[in-house]
Amino acid sequence: MKLGFFTMPIHPLHRPLAETLKEDRELAVIAERNGFVEGFYGEHITDSAETITSSLIFIAWALSVTSTIKLGSGTVNLPNHHPAMVAAEVAMLDHMSEGRFLFGISPGGLLSDAEVFGNLERDRTEMFVEAINQILAIWEGEPPYDLAGKYWTVSTAKTLVREIGQGFIQKPFQRPHPPIVVTAVAPFSKGVTEAAARGWDPISANFLLPQWVKTHWPKYVEGCEAGKREADPANWRVAKSVFVAEDMATARRYATEPGSPYYSYYNSLATKLVKNGRANLFKRDQKEPDSAVTVERVVEDLVIWGTPEKVIDDLAAFREQTGDFGTLLYAGHDWADKALAIRSMELMAEKVAPALASANAKSVAA
Repeated sequence: MKLGFFTMPIHPLHRPLAETLKEDRELAVIAERNGFVEGFYGEHITDSAETITSSLIFIAWALSVTSTIKLGSGTVNLPNHHPAMVAAEVAMLDHMSEGRFLFGISPGGLLSDAEVFGNLERDRTEMFVEAINQILAIWEGEPPYDLAGKYWTVSTAKTLVREIGQGFIQKPFQRPHPPIVVTAVAPFSKGVTEAAARGWDPISANFLLPQWVKTHWPKYVEGCEAGKREADPANWRVAKSVFVAEDMATARRYATEPGSPYYSYYNSLATKLVKNGRANLFKRDQKEPDSAVTVERVVEDLVIWGTPEKVIDDLAAFREQTGDFGTLLYAGHDWADKALAIRSMELMAEKVAPALASANAKSVAA
């Protein structure tokens, strides 16, 4: 099992923006130093806690202080962008990274973002599909492009000057394009099936109960079959909130107590999702009322914490429940205590991941 990370991020409202942005960039440095193979950064425009407004700009910054780790958008929320701009910016970033870029895409889930861009009442899934189709067509085609859609039109027919390169949009460094991944946040996600059929791979969100994460694999298999490709667990990424400490008391305090980074994270996230009609994501039984979704219970259900030995056992149990997957994406949380946060990542790399890999190898051999 490989290690990566995924951060939205979510920070306390009182922290200075310049400070948290530096912290989020350092996350990539610490991850690379500890052998994490990849990391994803989210983006939201209208949220004071989720402070990265452009994953592409942020990744360009993080590339300058890393050399081996692959960095991905987690995600570019396509309805909020013009497809030609995304195609051009991703192509440039892919060249800047020399192939270290992963293209994560989604329709976007923050309703205030949808409102500010005038998309609140629109079919954002339909917009998402049109956008990625046009982006891929730009990369596959040649100017003047002439792409006419319901939401966007892309053409340089009136201004094309071939001999000097005017009217051209650059193609990515990786051909035909960077690997495309999609986030899966719904049980039995139809999006996973559609993505797999097109050759893309899923990331199961860290705020899903294991019983819902489990539903993504059959949908991935279904899509791979439709796309005539092998459904390989190595291509499935699963995000998880994990905290590892040297002793149980520290782990319990930092991961579960009110005001702790993990508690505050899920207080913010659960509040948004419940208000947006997505309380079902946190329900053990879909017949439960929304009032059953409390922060305390969400933390209990979704955060794995403890000493390395306990975390190894808990992650093994989680993997037993969800099925095999290739990359565990360690969910990024605010560094309320920088030393503890960094040590948790070190323990994940030094003790937890090797033990899980060894146990999985023995299971496969058996």
